[in-house]
Amino acid sequence: MKKKIILIVLLAALLIVAANAVYTVREDQYACRVQFSKIVDITDEAGLHFKVPFIDSIKYFSKATQLYDIPPSEVLTSDKQNMTVDCYILWSISDPKLFYQTLGSTSVAEDRLDNLTYNELKTVMGTLAQSDIINMEDGAKRNDIYESIATDVDAQARTYGITVEDVKIKQFDLPESNLNAVYSRMISERNQMAEKYTADGNYEASIIRNDVDKQVNIIISNAEAEAAKLEAEGEAEYMRLLAEAYNTQDKKDFYEFTLALDALKKSLTGSEKTVILDANSELAQILMGAN
Repeated sequence: MKKKIILIVLLAALLIVAANAVYTVREDQYACRVQFSKIVDITDEAGLHFKVPFIDSIKYFSKATQLYDIPPSEVLTSDKQNMTVDCYILWSISDPKLFYQTLGSTSVAEDRLDNLTYNELKTVMGTLAQSDIINMEDGAKRNDIYESIATDVDAQARTYGITVEDVKIKQFDLPESNLNAVYSRMISERNQMAEKYTADGNYEASIIRNDVDKQVNIIISNAEAEAAKLEAEGEAEYMRLLAEAYNTQDKKDFYEFTLALDALKKSLTGSEKTVILDANSELAQILMGAN
């Protein structure tokens, strides 16, 4: 019975030792084997690995890119204006041994990244005026500034075994005391732009209207000249036809007689039927039956 108990105890001890002699590593992990607070081995190969039981401890660090959302902080521009910057960092562990020796944990790393980024933002923004940051210009210019911030923060973070992949600024906010003044300035600038566009539009419209009026006057003048010409040609043709139709004295006398009859007819259309004619008038002689 005692042998059986001893055997069971030995088997249990072996199982415990065996369990403490292996460890696993995932695809997205660094595994640091630590002896007495010193790293003796580092692996990022996924699978099962061995260690010294009860002496070695395993410290895991992520290989993946991590996002740290930095709390908003205030910076001072070159023209002494306060601005609140809200940004985040994309970072990863590039040297797990150095990371463990200098920082030791992700929370400490984020605190250090917070300080590095804030100091760099404060330095860069201190060289820019508020108008350089808040404007309607091409955003690519500001992207160059952001890239330089990421480059400088990365250079400092490498001393901790960290690679800073990017620093993204989500938003620039103005302190409440500055909002109204900046909004008023922006509204004034937009109103000036609108007035300029309106003035330019009115000027172009006046040029177009003047040109159209000029063209209309030219067209009307040409049309009136052409109409006068056609009318004169028609009168001339009419007189020529009359001359051809009444080319003898008898025809002329007849034509004059018909004109006189037409005149008489028109004079008798009213309520007044009295006509005064000269006694020598042919019409009078015809009416009086003289011929």
